[in-house]
Amino acid sequence: MLETGLNINNVVVILSVIALLIVLCAVFLFTTFNNRKNKLIQEQLETKLNNQKRQHELELNALRAQMNPHFVHNSLNAIQYYIQLNEVEKSEDYLSKFSKLMRQFFEYSRKERISVAHEISLLKNYLDIEKLRFEDDFDFQLNIDKALDTQDLFLPPMILQPIVENAINHGIFHKKGKGEVSIDFVSINDYSFKVEITDDGIGINKSKLMNAKKKQTHTEHSSFVLEERLTLLKDSKHWDVAFTIQDCADTSDKTGTKVTLIFKEGLNEDDYDH
Repeated sequence: MLETGLNINNVVVILSVIALLIVLCAVFLFTTFNNRKNKLIQEQLETKLNNQKRQHELELNALRAQMNPHFVHNSLNAIQYYIQLNEVEKSEDYLSKFSKLMRQFFEYSRKERISVAHEISLLKNYLDIEKLRFEDDFDFQLNIDKALDTQDLFLPPMILQPIVENAINHGIFHKKGKGEVSIDFVSINDYSFKVEITDDGIGINKSKLMNAKKKQTHTEHSSFVLEERLTLLKDSKHWDVAFTIQDCADTSDKTGTKVTLIFKEGLNEDDYDH
């Protein structure tokens, strides 16, 4: 009987040790899993914060890219020129468009997205100013697909205007004679659309050769900001923007540059903070 009692006690001890080991293993696994989970959450939070910080930096740089000091300086000089010529109506028109454009720059720079209609308004205002500055040496076309819902389709702000400015200042400006920029908004489906910006200037290949020996130009800076921003927008899953640039001389006997962007919004309207 005594031996049987000892055996039972041994079994109880062994089972107790096993149970304790199981509990300790469970606690260890739970602690390890919880730590890894917290670490993963922390890493995701840090990545999100870093992306937000980078996005804000790029938005600021994009605003600076749009607020090209040369453009502002030239615009103010043009206004002063018309005032000196006593062309009151033209100077007032120029000043009104310039003031409206500055307001649009600052207003839209604070938004995550703007409607296609607002983007078209900004581009037209900007191009009107450039036409006043270049007078008869510059013309533009804004072609809007009738199937495109300009009120309910959106795009990130501060994307298109720097591209148009580059087309004018580094394509058309160096061309002999009159130049033209054409901007086409084309519907693809209910959720995406295409924008083609085409100029008949000297072409991106010749423009790069001209700038090769210079220090970093405004064009290079704004192009870098654009590429970085498009990459970050795609990584954020908010947007999928396809971007291509082509020298027209590579595919035809025409000169100039063609930039194509395809915008596809990645989130529904409710996913944005207004």
